[in-house]
Amino acid sequence: MFLVSVKPFFSVLLVTLSLSLAVLLLSPPSSFFSPTSFSFTNERSYTDIWSVRRIVEWRPCKWWLRGHLPALPADSNGYIRVDCYGGLNQMRRDLCDGVGIARLLNATLVLPKFEVAAYWNESSGFADVFDVDYFIGQMNGYVKVAKELPPELASKEPYHVDCSKRKGQFDYIESVLPSLLEHHYISITPAMSQRRDRYPQYAKAALCQVCYNGLRLAKPVEKKARELLEAIPKPFLSLHLRFEPDMVAYSQCEYKGLSPTSLEAIEETRGDRKPWTGELAEIWRKRGKCPLTPRETALIFQALHIPTNTNIYLAAGDGLMELEGFTSVYTNVVTKSSFLTSDDFSSMHGNTKAALDYYVSINSDYYVATFFGNMDKMVAAMRAFNGKQRTLFLSRRAFAEFTYKGLEGKELNQALWKTHRDDFAMGRGSALSDCFCEFKL
Repeated sequence: MFLVSVKPFFSVLLVTLSLSLAVLLLSPPSSFFSPTSFSFTNERSYTDIWSVRRIVEWRPCKWWLRGHLPALPADSNGYIRVDCYGGLNQMRRDLCDGVGIARLLNATLVLPKFEVAAYWNESSGFADVFDVDYFIGQMNGYVKVAKELPPELASKEPYHVDCSKRKGQFDYIESVLPSLLEHHYISITPAMSQRRDRYPQYAKAALCQVCYNGLRLAKPVEKKARELLEAIPKPFLSLHLRFEPDMVAYSQCEYKGLSPTSLEAIEETRGDRKPWTGELAEIWRKRGKCPLTPRETALIFQALHIPTNTNIYLAAGDGLMELEGFTSVYTNVVTKSSFLTSDDFSSMHGNTKAALDYYVSINSDYYVATFFGNMDKMVAAMRAFNGKQRTLFLSRRAFAEFTYKGLEGKELNQALWKTHRDDFAMGRGSALSDCFCEFKL
């Protein structure tokens, strides 16, 4: 029989553990992101994406929250109405820009006009979606707002100034103010690509205020949205998944393995936009131009160690294709239709349905988007404004690059994990507007 003293063994073990702990605690933040820091051998030991230590967050800039703004001029240069087109979040973006423009031109803002759009199944107005009195109250001191026009203008149509296609060095003071001074009542469609960096700070503050403090859903819509939020099992992840026929057709991308039904729907909406082929198709996909399929989304979710039993609210419109590619893996998926009655749906237009998705998404525990559209940008900003930083945009570019390199299985999972881990840690991909500043943790 051999007797072995355990005291030396424990002494060595304690010294080793102490040194390891010291190295871990004193290491710079980047050392936490070494691929060897995470186990890929046992699913239960996985660290999910939300547990990654963040280095940078986006928070509202203090300069516009403090409220130290110059007083509004006593006399206005005239009245401006913002004409908003498209889906809810596109119209919201135009409205925010329009408020900044009204302040820039020292104009009184008339309640915006939401244009009727058959494509979006839309006919609701501003007051159907947003609380008008709350909006006017929140804009006090930032810009003048009028519910009604003076009698001499009330019966007239405004002189329209379409700025939507203007880019580059376009200047509102040079190009729009003369029309405002001449006609006293104009309507504008804001430019798609603005130079907000040229705005004086008080005009930027008006834009920030309306976007993040000035818009609250109309009481009936907010009531329904709150009921929907309360009904969803908690905690939950809101997923904005975009794989509709028109989006795929517009992207000019081709996909293998789609069902005949999906292929037919895509062809019906493709029109003259023929898909890229050969080397051009590869270049296009590597640039991140091709929407992720539901199956690809599920694959990335698994690479990010998001458990397959996660409660997921699907924020999506009608016509989503190939959904079973996602729901066959992630089975706890609910939508608006899971909780709303047929009467609810029949009484809602496109904007009010989109408002429900928007409300649920900004209040969800986690938010993931497969695209980078108007809703995604607005939801990300509102979540940052409310201190909800567990927001992630899936990288279509990275997915394309890795799959073209032939990565698959464990190797593909590790590459996807590293890319999205670094994006989440550094707060990349949010593309927040001038209203937010980087805050290093």
